[in-house]
Amino acid sequence: MGTIVTTEGILASDFANLPDVIRAHAAERPDHPALVEGETTLTYSALAALMDRIAFALQRDGVCNGDTVAICARNSIRFGAAFCGVLAAGAAVAPLAPSLTPSSILMMLKDSGSRFFLLDRETATALTETGKQEDVRRIALDDSEAAEPFSKWIGPEGVKAVDVSIAPEQPFNIIYSSGTTGAPKGIVQSHRMRWGQFKRLVFPNAVMVVSTPLYSNTTLVAYLPTLAHGSTVVLLPKFDAGQFLRVSQERRATHAMLVPVQYRRIMEREDFGQYDLSSYVLKLSTSAPFPADLKAEVLKRWPGGLIELYGLTEGGGATMLIAHQFPHKLHTVGQPMPGNDIRLIDEDGREVERGTVGEVVGRSEMMMQGYHNLPEKMKEAEWRDTEGRRFIRTGDIGRFDEDGFLILLDRSKDVIISGGFNVYPSDIEAELARHPSVSEAAVVGVPSDRWGETPVAFVAARRGETIDPAALMDWVNARLGKTQRLSDLRTIDSLPRSSIGKLLKRELRDLYAQAPRVGADY
Repeated sequence: MGTIVTTEGILASDFANLPDVIRAHAAERPDHPALVEGETTLTYSALAALMDRIAFALQRDGVCNGDTVAICARNSIRFGAAFCGVLAAGAAVAPLAPSLTPSSILMMLKDSGSRFFLLDRETATALTETGKQEDVRRIALDDSEAAEPFSKWIGPEGVKAVDVSIAPEQPFNIIYSSGTTGAPKGIVQSHRMRWGQFKRLVFPNAVMVVSTPLYSNTTLVAYLPTLAHGSTVVLLPKFDAGQFLRVSQERRATHAMLVPVQYRRIMEREDFGQYDLSSYVLKLSTSAPFPADLKAEVLKRWPGGLIELYGLTEGGGATMLIAHQFPHKLHTVGQPMPGNDIRLIDEDGREVERGTVGEVVGRSEMMMQGYHNLPEKMKEAEWRDTEGRRFIRTGDIGRFDEDGFLILLDRSKDVIISGGFNVYPSDIEAELARHPSVSEAAVVGVPSDRWGETPVAFVAARRGETIDPAALMDWVNARLGKTQRLSDLRTIDSLPRSSIGKLLKRELRDLYAQAPRVGADY
């Protein structure tokens, strides 16, 4: 008799691939829910079967081991299954954001080298308006008239995909950066890198609510390990705080991945306390700064633990703040995760002493292969220590406290140099957040004839509150150091953010440039 391979055995191995793990779960727990969307549930048996039908169709139509397939659509069971199906065919997934401009989507589609494009009506409509046609075969995940219907394209029931040999260093996915600072770069992550996440991020017997988009690494670090460990993913097509709470209660959710702006919207709901969230075991957050006061509120009012993860899609070093264990460290992003080497360097690339401010660089087993088609950008992203070991530069400025917890100050590109002094916007933003009328604030540097750069603030009011800009600026400047003082303050309905909650300070700078203040700087 042959040896029976179990999921426990696979997950304990040094390396395996996700499609094989899903097939093993289908054999061991065929009726366990894998993906849930609304009233529809896909069991592990059904997920493995759909994954193979997708892989078969891709192989049938010429997709080879090592190719790339692009997907651009809202969250859905078919999207989730298609991601696995592309991997089962031996191809890498290039998940693209529907919120991008059509020209950006076309650029990424071309850059990724994809010959197959799985999309939905919304994406197809946006692309049609450009009048351009990319040389790829389109498949409509939602069976709309936008392209070849998915249900007619996939392989017949019961079909099996051709087994492919997937090497550890083979590309798993190409994730395009948000482009908040310029043209997006394709970040190539390997199967080995993802396998390392599956080994470290373990969600057994979980019901994980996913409301961030599947094209985002923020989502994938929760979605993929949940499937790898045979748990259940509840997909929300888009985020709505009320729907999230209702689904959490109805599905007895145990886990969730949310970005900070989503936590704030949930906690601000007047009916938050009316929902039964007692089933929650753990909540996670990443991708954007998580204010300490908001973490404290989540810990106080929402059952279950809270973990903040800090790191880059590019990989390198990562930290973890187990907030429920270290409630006195909520102003930090935690300590380096096991196996992660994180250091701080100065502007000349020299390491700084503990307690000194510097740029965060990191190294671990989980590091990107590089930027797709951009080897020169890869060199810019790297730093090497005196022994030649490769680290990834984050562009974030921070320092370690006396207990080894990392405190982030700002992005290096966001540090304001005013009169020769470094001004950290986060310090001013934290002070503005203390005002009872302020919901959120962002500070950016703008050109100044007198100082080179000078700080200006954009603030959004709490619900039911109004803000007098001049009075608020006087209030905060009285609490700031001389070099930190604002030269202008503008109110705004809400701060501009990407679809995963990243603050778009470039848009604020552009907005200010359209109508700068006329007057003296501090």
